Amino acid sequence: MSIKAPRKGENYELSVDLNSEYREKRKDAIKRVIASMTVGKDVSGLFPDVLKNMQTDDLEQKKLVYLYLMNYAKTQPELVILAVNTFVKDSDDPNPLVRALAIRTMGVLRAEKIIDYLCDPLQKCLRDENPYVRKTAALCVAKLYDLKPELVIDNGFLEQLHEMIADSNPMVVANTVAALTDIHIAASSQPSISPNDPALFPISSSILTKLLIALNECSEWGRVAILNALARYVAKDDKESEHICERVVPQFQHVNGSVVLAAVKVIMIHMRGVRREDLIKQLVRKMAPPLVTLLSSPPEVQWVALRNINLLLQKRPDILSNEMRVFFCKYNDPLYVKVEKLDIMVRLAGENNVDALLSELKEYASEVDVDFVRKSIKAIGQTAVKIDAAAERCVHVLLDLIDTRVSYVVQEAVVVMKDIFRKYPSTYEGIIPTLCANLDELDEPEAKASLIWIIGEYANKIDNADELLGIFVDTFTEESYPVQLQTLTAVVKLFLKKPDSSQGIVQRILNTATKDCDSPDVRDRAYIYWRLLSTDPGAAKAVVLAQRPPISIPRTTVAPALLEELLGEVSSLASVYHKPEETFVGKGRVGAESLQRRTDAPDDRFSTQKALQTVAAGQQAENLLDFDDAPAVEGRPSGLAATEVLSHTPAAANLLAGTSSNPLDDLVSIFGAPATPAPPSANSHDIFGGLGVNSAFSSVGTGSLGSPAVQSPSVAVPPLQKNQQPEDDLLGLF
Repeated sequence: MSIKAPRKGENYELSVDLNSEYREKRKDAIKRVIASMTVGKDVSGLFPDVLKNMQTDDLEQKKLVYLYLMNYAKTQPELVILAVNTFVKDSDDPNPLVRALAIRTMGVLRAEKIIDYLCDPLQKCLRDENPYVRKTAALCVAKLYDLKPELVIDNGFLEQLHEMIADSNPMVVANTVAALTDIHIAASSQPSISPNDPALFPISSSILTKLLIALNECSEWGRVAILNALARYVAKDDKESEHICERVVPQFQHVNGSVVLAAVKVIMIHMRGVRREDLIKQLVRKMAPPLVTLLSSPPEVQWVALRNINLLLQKRPDILSNEMRVFFCKYNDPLYVKVEKLDIMVRLAGENNVDALLSELKEYASEVDVDFVRKSIKAIGQTAVKIDAAAERCVHVLLDLIDTRVSYVVQEAVVVMKDIFRKYPSTYEGIIPTLCANLDELDEPEAKASLIWIIGEYANKIDNADELLGIFVDTFTEESYPVQLQTLTAVVKLFLKKPDSSQGIVQRILNTATKDCDSPDVRDRAYIYWRLLSTDPGAAKAVVLAQRPPISIPRTTVAPALLEELLGEVSSLASVYHKPEETFVGKGRVGAESLQRRTDAPDDRFSTQKALQTVAAGQQAENLLDFDDAPAVEGRPSGLAATEVLSHTPAAANLLAGTSSNPLDDLVSIFGAPATPAPPSANSHDIFGGLGVNSAFSSVGTGSLGSPAVQSPSVAVPPLQKNQQPEDDLLGLF
C-alpha cells in the first residue's frame, strides 16, 4: 500500500477553498484568484472550480467569476460551453443588472462555440423593458458583428438597431448610434461593399431629428457618438446647416474636452454650408472660449487640444486672433507643449500684438532648455518674415541675443538672419560685420552654411570676403557636405563679383572639389560651375547670381484638400498627427494587422522585369560626361528593346523566374564582363594637373575659366603629340 504525498501549492489551496461548503470562504478564494490573475500568475488550471461558483445570488461574486471567464475564455474554449446554461439563465434574471452583465460578458468572450447560443438571449435583451439592458445589448450587436457578420444580418439584429434609434431613452439611442457606426466602419472597409448593404448606416433627415433630440440628454460618451454621426450627415441646404450648427453650439459649454472638440468638428463641417456671414462670425466668436478653456487641462490633454487648434487656425485664423496671451508658455510646461504653443503664437502674430510676442520670445531665449531656446529664436525669424513692419524690431532682438555670446544662441541667430536676408535683401547689411565677427563661435554645419551664404551673397560689399571664405576653403575636405556645397557656391559668387582678386581661391576650391571630395553632389556641382565659367561667363552669372524670389511663411502646413479632410477628423488621431488615417491605420476589422503584404508571384515577376529594364536603359543611356557626337552602333537594340533580347539569356530567365541562386552574378553576366581597364600610359597626367592658375585664368578679363577635363570610359584620349601641351590636348576633348 503506497501513501501519496500531500499536494501542496497556492493553486491547490485555492482549489480547495473554491470547493468549500462555506460561501464566504468561496468568495474570498475567488478574490484571491482574481488578484493572482491581475499580477500575471497563471490560474487557468482553476477554470472548472471557478466555473462552479457562477450560480450565485451574490452580484459581486458573479462579477468576479465573469471577469475570470473573460480573461481565460480564449485559452479554455471547450470549458466555456459549460457556462452557457448559466449565461442563458442569467439573461432571464429578474435583476436588470444581472441580465445586462450576462449579455455583456457573452459578447466579450469571443469564443466561436458560444456565439450560436448568444442569439436568443440577445433578441430578448434588445426588446427588454429596462433601458440599461437595451443599451448594453445594442453594443453587444456590434461585438457580434465583429465576430460573425452574417449571423447579425440573418437574425435581423440590424433592423432592430435601426428601430431602437427612436427609443425614448437617450442613452439607448446613443449606444445604438455607436453600434451602428462601428458596424458601418467595418462594413465600408470591405473592398466589394454594395451601396445598399444593410450594414451601412446612412443618416437621413428623420434620423437627424432623433439624434438632435437625444443629444442634450446623453452622457459624455453618448454625446461624442451622436456628434460623430452628425459630422457624417450631408445637409440638404443652408437652412439645415444653420439648424444643425445652432443645435450643436450649446455643447461648447460641456466640461469634457472630447465633447467640445467633437462639437467643434460638427460646426466646422456644417459651417461650409452656411451662407450668412453674420452667423459665421457669430459661430467663430463662440468657438474661442471653449478652446481657451481646454488649455487649463493636464499637459497631455493640452497637447491634443493645441494640435487641433493648430489645424483650426490654418482654416480660420481669426478664431483666436485676440487670445495670444493664453498661449504664452508657463515655466512648468513640458517641451512638447511649449513647441506647439510657439507654433500657434507665430500663427496668431500680427502688428497689434508683435511687441508682446517679441518680448516673450526674447525671454524664452534665456531658458536652460537648448531645444526650446533654438525654437524660440527660430520663431523670432518667422515673425520677421511674416510681418514686414516688425522685421526691424526682430533684427534688434536677434542682435541682442548675439551679444550674449552663448554658442547655441549665436548659431541659431545666424541661421535665422539668413532667412531675414532672403526676405529683405539689401536692407540689413549693416549687421553683417557683427555676424562675421562671430565666425569662430560657429561649429554646427547649418550655422556655418548660413554665414557662408551671407558672405557669398554680399561678397562685393565685404572687403575681406576672400579671407573669410579662405578659412572654409582651407578646411574644405573636413567640412560636412552642406557646408562644402555652400562654400563652393559662395566662392563662385565671389569670383563673379570680384574676378581680379579671387582667381586663386576659385581655382583651389574647384580643384579640391573635383579631385578630393567624396560627395558626388559636391563634385557634380563643381563640374557644372567649372564648365559654366569656362564656356559662358554670362550664363554663369545668370545662373549663380539669379534673382531669387523672397521667402514667406506658408499659411498652412498641409495641402488644402488634406486640411479639409483633417477638419472632418478633429478630436481623432488623424487631427493630432496631421495625417490622414490611412497612413497609420490599416483597413478592415483587425486594424493595422489587415495591411496585406504583397507576396504574389506576378507582382514579383513584374518587379524583376522592371529592374531588368532599368538596368538595360542605364546601359544604353547617354553618358552625361560624354561629349562625343558619334552615333550609336547600328543594329544594336537600346532602351526597353534591349530587355527583350536580354530576357532570352539563361541568366535573365533565372532572374525572371525567381530561381536565381546569385542574382548579382546573373545581372553581371547578362551585360557581359566589365571592360578590362587600360594600362596606365607613360604620357598619362593628372587630369587637372595641366590646368594651372595661369592657363585656367588666361582670359580673366572676360571672367572665363579653362574647362575641366574628365576621363570617362566613353571618351577616347589620343596620345600626346610632340610639342603639344597637356592642357591643350585635354581641353580639345571638349
